[in-house]
Amino acid sequence: MAKKSVASIQTGGGKAHTKVIKMVKNERGSYSFNEQIVLNEEVKDWFAKGK
Repeated sequence: MAKKSVASIQTGGGKAHTKVIKMVKNERGSYSFNEQIVLNEEVKDWFAKGK
């Protein structure tokens, strides 16, 4: 089942997207993770935003 969903992402418009994960430190000193799927061209901008 997982192979089928991955294959559909690769053949469709999924090659133009990337899943990005950024580790962010909050006020208490612990870390959380921000995840998002963005276009390949916007990856550097997403990391530069600071969100």
